[in-house]
This record gives sequence, C-alpha cells and structure tokens, in this order.
Amino acid sequence: MEATLSFTVTDADTAAALGSGSLPVLGTPRLLAWCEAATCAALDPTLTEGSTSVGTRVELEHQAASPVGAEVQVTASSSYVDGRLHRFSVQARHASDQKVLATAQITRVVVDSARFLGRLSG
Repeated sequence: MEATLSFTVTDADTAAALGSGSLPVLGTPRLLAWCEAATCAALDPTLTEGSTSVGTRVELEHQAASPVGAEVQVTASSSYVDGRLHRFSVQARHASDQKVLATAQITRVVVDSARFLGRLSG
C-alpha cells in the first residue's frame, strides 16, 4: 500500500495561522494532517464497506521549513501490517528539489464505523 499526495503551502497552513509558532512557514500541525491524509489515501482502497481507519500513534520529525507557495509531496508506504493494525512510513519532500522536509511513522487501526461511533454515545 502506498500513496503520494501533493499540497501547496498557503497562508492558512503556516505556523502563525495555526498557533504553533509565529513564522509564516508550514506549521507542524498542518504537516501532520497531510501525513495522515497520505496514510488514509494508501489504506482506504483496501477497506470494506462500513469500515474506516483511525490514527492511534504518530512519530513525526519536521526537519526543514517550507515557505508559502512551496509544493510539498507526501508519500505514505505500508511498513507493517498485523490484522487491523497498519503502520506506515511517511516522507514529505519539497517538489522543487526533492529535499526531505519531514519523516514520520504513523499507525492506524481499521474499525467498523458504526460500532466505533456507537461507543461514543453512551
């Protein structure tokens, strides 16, 4: 399982806009969301009807800054599967020079959507 998604950094994606700093560069919370989106894109085609996945663990290293206007490519590759548990290795790169700006390990667990939500209303 693998998926690559592309994003362009906007003012709304910056650390300043997200409250995770004061600089006008890609904020770590947005980068994390993009990494999770790539894992979903990799896993979703394999899910049965009524199933979804939930994130359960994240390890993210944000290594380089990305200015507004930069194009970022995020690739998630399956690295481990054990039943419902799926672990992904994720790399985010600047599209212009392929410089790695972040690496992550993200774990997702496949759940039945209705059962999962049913546990919340009780």
